[in-house]
Amino acid sequence: MRKRYTVVALLGVVSVITFIDRTAIAVLAPWIRRDLGIGAAKWGWILSAYVIAYGIFEIPSGAMGDRNGQRRELARIAAWWSAFTALTGVSSRFLALFVVRFCFGLGSAGAYPNASGVLWRWLPARERARGQGVVWAASRMGGALAPLLLVPLAVSLGWRAVFWILAAVGALWAALWWLWYHDDPARQPGIAAAELEEIGSARDRGLHRGVPWRRLLGLRQLWLIVLAYGCYGCGSWFYFNWYPSWLVHAGHFSLREMGLYASFPFILGIGSNLLGGALCDRLSVRFGLRAASRALTFGCLAVSAALLLTMSLARGHAEVIALSSASFAVMDLMLPAAWAMCMSIGGPHGGLATGVMNTAGNAGGVVCTLVFGYVVGASGNYQLPLQAVALMVLVAAVIFSQVDCTAGLSPEPHALEEAVTAHLAAFEDKL
Repeated sequence: MRKRYTVVALLGVVSVITFIDRTAIAVLAPWIRRDLGIGAAKWGWILSAYVIAYGIFEIPSGAMGDRNGQRRELARIAAWWSAFTALTGVSSRFLALFVVRFCFGLGSAGAYPNASGVLWRWLPARERARGQGVVWAASRMGGALAPLLLVPLAVSLGWRAVFWILAAVGALWAALWWLWYHDDPARQPGIAAAELEEIGSARDRGLHRGVPWRRLLGLRQLWLIVLAYGCYGCGSWFYFNWYPSWLVHAGHFSLREMGLYASFPFILGIGSNLLGGALCDRLSVRFGLRAASRALTFGCLAVSAALLLTMSLARGHAEVIALSSASFAVMDLMLPAAWAMCMSIGGPHGGLATGVMNTAGNAGGVVCTLVFGYVVGASGNYQLPLQAVALMVLVAAVIFSQVDCTAGLSPEPHALEEAVTAHLAAFEDKL
């Protein structure tokens, strides 16, 4: 097997682990809130602690990965978040849990931007969207596995033991990554010269000692995609933080039913991300990178917003699960395209650029999580904040339709698009 596929597989594994770890707090919420006596508004702060900290350190972590290498940075990230995952299991009061989850967010920040940096360095241009598809599909596998695995474990072992088990798994991955992975493909033991040729000269074998902050932050397209992703973050973080509770309180599912059905959107998200990555690459061949990514992001988010709104009006269990699962799956169909767009804008500083974008997504998540909790706490109404989430997803769709991902750090962005499209066409001819 080609070494770059092993790299993608390792990124997929850590994506599964990090998503189980980050969603565990939401899945185990009924047990934790009962034991610690935490109400809805305060629980919103517990959920937001991770998102706030993640957003604060997202950009520095992406920049450190670009400068020092993703080998060091991803190993540090996995080791740090595993330590605070373990400490989550010993928290006994609101303040202690808030501090631990904040530190957990600081440590895990930058996982996906650094994964993007690895993909930029290790994959030829024609495979990057599909690489993003694999990473994000794996994250959805983690989201699907979380309720299926963690609810039975919490019932049998207690919620504290669940966090200790998760911490051990994350630490094991950190050690494996540190021992096996190399930032420079040419230094990877056993890699063939033919594969280095396939990876191509577009990758940067060296590390970046300086960041062109003025050029990067002066890009209009970066700020457009940042704004779009921030609005999209309201939709994704509803599923990450409030969806299990919404099923119980608004959908009237039992805890055991929630443990099963909360996984359905993420199960569909696995296929959506894989399909979305392949679809983005294929459409880029036919219509160009800019047109393909605009069409995918706008179309998927517009449909997802309509499904979310309809979901807030649904009453039957089957209808609720069908609409909520479809909404998340369609939303996820555009995710590889969105990250490929930002990688294109950032170029060799794709880790940093995607860090800026993902910070905006986390900011949207903070707003969604806190506002959702306060609205529910004040009114007991779970549907009104969900309808606001649907509106924000629609706004994201409109903004994404204006992003030109070819106008990035490359000195000749349109020439770059033509070169990438030519490579994609040549690859398709071989299939």
